[in-house]
Amino acid sequence: MPPRRDAEFIVSDGSEPEDDDLDEDYVASRAARARKGKGKGKELAGDSRKAQDQSYAWEASYKRSWDTVQEDEAGSLQAAVQDLVARSKRRRLLGGDAPIRRTIIRHMMLLMDLSTAMLDRDMRPSRFDLTLSYAREFVGEWFDQNPLGQMGVVGMRNGVGERIGEMSGNPQEVLKCFADKTKLEPAGEPSLQNSIEMARASMSHLPTHSSREILILFGSLTTVDPGNIHDTVDACLRDQIRISIVSLSAEMKICRDMCERTGGVFGVALNEGHYKDLLFELVPPPAEKSSASHLAAKAAANESELMQMGFPTRLPSTAPPSLCVCHSRLRSEGYICPRCNSKVCDVPTDCDICGLMIVSSPHLARSYHHLFPAPAYKAIVELDGSEAPTCHGCSQPFPTAARDRNLVPEEGMSPFGRYRCPKCKHDFDAECDMFVHDVLHVCPGCG
Repeated sequence: MPPRRDAEFIVSDGSEPEDDDLDEDYVASRAARARKGKGKGKELAGDSRKAQDQSYAWEASYKRSWDTVQEDEAGSLQAAVQDLVARSKRRRLLGGDAPIRRTIIRHMMLLMDLSTAMLDRDMRPSRFDLTLSYAREFVGEWFDQNPLGQMGVVGMRNGVGERIGEMSGNPQEVLKCFADKTKLEPAGEPSLQNSIEMARASMSHLPTHSSREILILFGSLTTVDPGNIHDTVDACLRDQIRISIVSLSAEMKICRDMCERTGGVFGVALNEGHYKDLLFELVPPPAEKSSASHLAAKAAANESELMQMGFPTRLPSTAPPSLCVCHSRLRSEGYICPRCNSKVCDVPTDCDICGLMIVSSPHLARSYHHLFPAPAYKAIVELDGSEAPTCHGCSQPFPTAARDRNLVPEEGMSPFGRYRCPKCKHDFDAECDMFVHDVLHVCPGCG
């Protein structure tokens, strides 16, 4: 039989130790093993305590969001949910006081991923249906905030770029691109290079005083390109085209590089709500890439770039029908170019005959709120007894007691629900604060 090993000695068939010696050695080995086991147990216990004291790095940055939700007196969470929504909206209004130069005349090409990756149902009802719904809302809001802008639509499927809608300043024309869902059925793989090249060709003739932007809604993790996509990015840099991407799958290095090199924005949607937030953050005009000192120097020197605009004459529906120069259709309504007396269907647009930019005075006035926005209201954290009892906007009474005194000052939230204009010193509640900065763009107290 093979030798049996026990502790520090070996028992073989040839020579067997005495029974007493064997018992003594066995007891000694058991005691030694017990002492080693106790030592190891102490070491393991010390290591576990050290592990508890020294947590992981990701645990330090992790926040238990459900602990911040508090029930009200009736046991409802509605007030807590409304407070979280108000915090996110208020955080969006807070910005720096540095001078920002924005372009009010924008030209954007919307590139939609129509590959088979958009059929995934990780976002309900599907990526494709949700993107169509958000695209319709985005177009309406974009033209409302940028009445002098123009937009076109390009689809990405089967390895090519398909022109779905031409560049137009009429939101109804752009919304027609999303009306027929059967023409937008996802198929094949997308091609970033072909689509960007098509969008770049559509904006190559645009004037330099307008911004050129490409917005890509990308849901795939692959792209089928015929050449080097970095050459396309270099061409966009030469043409001063800004590329922004909202990804639905994951971050791709080429997508982030394109956005960083061209000065765009890149984001990955975590869920349906985050997808909409990322998309609607691109509605305001982007800031030009100029330093604050450079802008201040130009303002001190009274340097400005002038451009020609024409205010047309509107024809009523009772006018005699005539052909328009944009569609060659016989119509009664339209606008007459003040330079060449040609007829166009809608404004804002560029005259096809003389090239003059035709705008209406209400559109121009609405575009100025980006250049001269309403001042950010300051949150009131303490009351001195001289405040007005009601909101200056809606005349609703303010709460007399603080709702939550544990608010973070950096979030810009007031425990009393009061937000004061720094110019006219009138107080507004949270709803009126959002309405003034998102819809009116003019302070009622200052006006």
